[in-house]
Amino acid sequence: MSRTILFAVLPAAAAAILCAQAPAPSPSFEVASIKPANPQPMGRIMVRMSGGPGTDDPSQITYENVSLRDVIKTAYGVKNFQITGPDWMETQRFDIVAKVPKGVTAKEDLKPMLQNLLKERFGLAVHRESKDMQMYALVVGKHGSKLKESVDQPADPNDPPEGGRGPGIDALPKGPDGMPKLPKGRQGMMAQMSPKGLRLVATKQPIAGLIEMLGNQLQHPVTDETGLKGAYDFTLEFMPDEGSRMGPMGGMHMPPPGAGPGGSAPTSEAPTGPSLYAALDEQLGLKLEPKKGAVDMLIVDRIEKMPTEN
Repeated sequence: MSRTILFAVLPAAAAAILCAQAPAPSPSFEVASIKPANPQPMGRIMVRMSGGPGTDDPSQITYENVSLRDVIKTAYGVKNFQITGPDWMETQRFDIVAKVPKGVTAKEDLKPMLQNLLKERFGLAVHRESKDMQMYALVVGKHGSKLKESVDQPADPNDPPEGGRGPGIDALPKGPDGMPKLPKGRQGMMAQMSPKGLRLVATKQPIAGLIEMLGNQLQHPVTDETGLKGAYDFTLEFMPDEGSRMGPMGGMHMPPPGAGPGGSAPTSEAPTGPSLYAALDEQLGLKLEPKKGAVDMLIVDRIEKMPTEN
């Protein structure tokens, strides 16, 4: 009898082992639509990346006019300067709508889904490697920080509503100088061209928001060594480096150099303003100190310009 029982149990045990060794299903969106984005007016690049867990629309992500670099950056949790790949990844733009599976409640869970979407539809292949490169530390200048902590302000009923796609830059309220500004009490960051170069307007922003912008502008890592822990309102105007990538901020990319206020038609006068380093010191009381360090790079080995069909 014992021999019969032994032979009867072995197949079941083998099946259990095979079941345990089966790979877990790859996390994916239930359905995803990817289409080339419509051309936008000259001088403006409006970008929307909304939805998903923790938002007003947790069951769906909606990306409009995004570059593949934008999506790769979000999917792999890296900065612009950490991605090495073809230049067209910045200019080829798409509208992406994808349904998030039920039970997904963490924003981090979107990363493997986006990675699989890029692999399946664009044939993306990447690898990581470490590289020594120039870095910067953001510190408080010798005369102290000039940043002022945000103060809660009641929203103006005449301001555009928050949430959803958001207003175009022309619909935003204007400051005394005629330049667009963020509505009162609204947290965000907006980049726009001004007569002095690039104007960065921020409300209720931690230093991490400024660090993000500086890294994109300099195309090198920037670490926070200011010790500043609050949320701040500030305006920073400077001449941007040619070819810098600002990345999406408040739904907007930086208009090209020479564009008018708000990204309108080019002006006849070239903007003149301080360098980023001088502007940080003079306007915010902060300083960039150079240093060296190892950076984790994401190398794009293969990617297609157009996705496979929906």
